[in-house]
Amino acid sequence: MEERREEEAVEANWRVEAATKTIVAQINHAIGAAGIVSIECKTVMYKYGSMIWEYLIEGVRPETVCVGVGLCNGTHHLSTGIASMVYNETQAGSSVDDHESAFCTFCGMIVYWIQVQLKERRTKEKVFTYVNELCERLPNPIGKSFIDCDNIAGMPYISFTIGNKSFPLSPEQYTLRVEENYGTVCVSGFGALDVPPPQGPLWVLGDLFLGAYHTVFDFGNLRVGFAKAA
Repeated sequence: MEERREEEAVEANWRVEAATKTIVAQINHAIGAAGIVSIECKTVMYKYGSMIWEYLIEGVRPETVCVGVGLCNGTHHLSTGIASMVYNETQAGSSVDDHESAFCTFCGMIVYWIQVQLKERRTKEKVFTYVNELCERLPNPIGKSFIDCDNIAGMPYISFTIGNKSFPLSPEQYTLRVEENYGTVCVSGFGALDVPPPQGPLWVLGDLFLGAYHTVFDFGNLRVGFAKAA
């Protein structure tokens, strides 16, 4: 009986954690945010996909294609494994060399994926759709979701309903701009926080929300009040 209760508790905890992750994933999908791995993969595909395609159908050796398009310098060991790519992305810093190395790795993966599709005689359109879908499904090892900074103005408002009142956040308010060595990147302010029962599920209104709304805490009466920040 005790064992059954433990199984039910584990199952209930998993459902709560899965629900929290699902909601955050839905929000990030709605605002066009994606994991850095997916973004970099799709960036390589968008900028170099046609060149890679042309090289392959012309019979250029696959191991030299990424050097030809300028993403590898010939000294990198090309890996087509997702696991090694994700590990390298997790371990890498923010230097230009790390960034270029990641693009080289993505190029190797894309070359392999296109090769496989060419052997099945797929059309260019179907192959590109397939590769982009694979990019979207890549795991996000660092947990952050990134946004194209140029798209912020057209993104939707996100509202939190607290005490039957709506507290909307504009795209500028829920997006964080971060300066990196290779430029400015924009990060979604929404992240999954998995707290199992009885403490959870739990939502934390962090600095982005508190920056938009002046907040007063009444600890004696266990109340909190919000007002638009000046």
